[in-house]
Amino acid sequence: MTKNSDNKALTLKTLSKSSVWDVQENDIFRMWEGADKDSEVHENVRHYVDIIRSAFTIEEVNSDAPAIKTKYEKLGYKVGQVRLDENTKVTWALKKRPIMRVTDLTYENIRHISAAKLIEVLDRNFGGGWESLSQSIKDIIESGFDISTTTLPKDRLHKKGGMYDKKVSDGFEVLEIEKGTWVEAIFAKVKPVAEKPRMQFNTHDEDEDDIPEDDYNKPDEDDIEIEDPNDDEITEDNYSTMMDLGGDDPDEEAANLTEYGED
Repeated sequence: MTKNSDNKALTLKTLSKSSVWDVQENDIFRMWEGADKDSEVHENVRHYVDIIRSAFTIEEVNSDAPAIKTKYEKLGYKVGQVRLDENTKVTWALKKRPIMRVTDLTYENIRHISAAKLIEVLDRNFGGGWESLSQSIKDIIESGFDISTTTLPKDRLHKKGGMYDKKVSDGFEVLEIEKGTWVEAIFAKVKPVAEKPRMQFNTHDEDEDDIPEDDYNKPDEDDIEIEDPNDDEITEDNYSTMMDLGGDDPDEEAANLTEYGED
């Protein structure tokens, strides 16, 4: 799926402070129009406006004069109407927030720029090199990009087959910062999106000994009849003898039964 089709699949209710960086001004007006009759959206207008404001500048236009609209459009805004509730319709001038400085970078937008754009931002804000950045900015950048640096004399940086050549051939963008007769090279490449871990179910064949015993239908301990240790063990040899009640002496048979009962 292309990014353009992804944008069309987004709705106001599925928009987040991360995905909002993938859409443009016209997408916002389209989404709001699609939610025009959604009462849930009207009840949570502030929530959706906050998400949009994280990536866009919103100016409320209080005049219908064509000259005012033209003024905003010359400044790069898109002008359109949105319905905040059943009775309120306003005109907005929307403009995507530019990412110009390293301080514009956030965890929400860092994965929505290219390595070339990152190099452009770093070039515009640099002076002291990678180490001049605050740790918080480094953490944001490294959450979305693989970064490596090297500082070498000018005549050695572009040595054939060296680190510079290997990084560039591997798809890294590079920024070179001159430091006297030395040059610091900063290499940047977009990190692949890691898949979120999913719950794993055990599907391997288990040995019978490893299968947990199902005791759901097992009787309670109080219901278990405890075997009398004095009872004769029934074996294959004596089973027929014990069950043979048809002996020649009925009195002897009765006596045996009486003795068993007394035990």
